[in-house]
Amino acid sequence: MNWIKNILLTGAAGKTITLDIFFNGDGNRKPVVIYAHGFNGFKDWGNFDLIASRFSDAGFALVKFNFSHNGTTPEYPEVFSDLEAFGNNNYTKQLEELLVVTNWITDLNNPFSEALDTGNIYLIGHSLGGGLSILFASVDKRIKKLVTWAAISECKTPWGSWPAERLEEWKQTGVQYYTNTRTNQQLPLYYQLYQDYQQHKDRLDIEHAIKKMEIPVLICHGTVDIAVPVEKVHQLKKWQPQAELFLVESNHVFDRQHPWIITNLPAAMEAVLIKTLGFLQ
Repeated sequence: MNWIKNILLTGAAGKTITLDIFFNGDGNRKPVVIYAHGFNGFKDWGNFDLIASRFSDAGFALVKFNFSHNGTTPEYPEVFSDLEAFGNNNYTKQLEELLVVTNWITDLNNPFSEALDTGNIYLIGHSLGGGLSILFASVDKRIKKLVTWAAISECKTPWGSWPAERLEEWKQTGVQYYTNTRTNQQLPLYYQLYQDYQQHKDRLDIEHAIKKMEIPVLICHGTVDIAVPVEKVHQLKKWQPQAELFLVESNHVFDRQHPWIITNLPAAMEAVLIKTLGFLQ
């Protein structure tokens, strides 16, 4: 198996995307699976290398990456050390970077091009990454299948439930803070995030995007998800009746945690992984 970690690409605003690729080097071209992490995540969260290796064993090339403004750095890809970048992250930057990664995969100068079947590119997104993946797959015809894991149904993370007073304070001060419950960090959210959404509402309309989608879609969700309640996934299914819905009794991360140091996946994640591999195959 080929595991190539921490490849560097240029992302939004000139910042660096850190990318991994996993595939078996048997001389055959592999369908490519792109994985997009969520709002408070990163490519290696919960020992995702373990999941990536399962895709590789199943005959895929798995590409996972850190969005350039997710708060990590190439030097510390699992640590939220660049809080200024985190505060300046937004949806359109992340959509731009999904394009950068997809272009890298299909570039004939890609050093791994001989191993990649670029006519079959599939996209998996978790949480906010799931919502972004819906938006991206609806406009980029290179994506042939879509899988969402605990996806959002609207681009209002994390302010969607904030009261009007807090939104006004955000506007006046220019910053609010999000508590990372794992690290206890106070992560800044600059008002530009809200402005980005307001300025690009049509482009960021997940309902519109999934309704017009014509490729196969698998929607996976945990029935006891608190971060994105299961009612949200029923909205996605309503908007795209042809999508396949897979529910499992689990939380937002399918019962994983970070760090995940054992070599077995929890039952919920195992079920989602098996379902996803079967759908993509």
